[in-house]
Amino acid sequence: MTEPTHRNIRSFVLRKGRLTTAQQHALDELWPHYGIEPGETVLDFDDHFGRSADVIVEIGFGNGESTWQMARAEPEKNFVGIEVHLPGVGQLLMALDEHSIENVRIACEDAVPFLQKRIATGSLAGVRIYFADPWPKKRHHKRRIIQPEFVEELARCLAKDGILHLATDWQPYAEHVLEVMRSNTEFSNLSASGDYCERPDWRPYTKYEKRGQRLGHEVRDLLYRRS
Repeated sequence: MTEPTHRNIRSFVLRKGRLTTAQQHALDELWPHYGIEPGETVLDFDDHFGRSADVIVEIGFGNGESTWQMARAEPEKNFVGIEVHLPGVGQLLMALDEHSIENVRIACEDAVPFLQKRIATGSLAGVRIYFADPWPKKRHHKRRIIQPEFVEELARCLAKDGILHLATDWQPYAEHVLEVMRSNTEFSNLSASGDYCERPDWRPYTKYEKRGQRLGHEVRDLLYRRS
């Protein structure tokens, strides 16, 4: 009798989005330049970017709207975007090419094993997670990406004084994040009131955020410093 295999709980559902012709062309032509191929070894960021600079990781960038805008506004930083859905990857590749942005690299894979295997301890200046799936149904709460074990992994990856920035338009999820983060002693909340912060200048408004606001959703920004 074979032993049961452990099944990792994923924080996403891999939707088979339909690629447009332009997105497929971007994947074919631009991925070799901007893409990070899957592997098992720790990444050398200086090699991938051709320079040494602070590295910011954005997890679950969607269509990349915030990614390319942040990279263009902060050219002194290097950005690594992680996204599992190919249409979003293709869309970001198109934007990077259109705006001649060179300080972004993309990983198309699950963020959890990517961080565990590819990111050196203390090598990140920041991690940004915007509008992650809140998994509103109680039976799905275990799928939320912000869990104690994942926060421990983020703490390992971030350098001292590195910034973890999260944003959500789902209040119950914001409260979940507060609860999880309070249980971790390696992060300090940058909010004077111990909960939410004003939106920092580096986070662009996105179409998704504006849609949520039209629906009456209040956006919450949560910022934490790695001790």
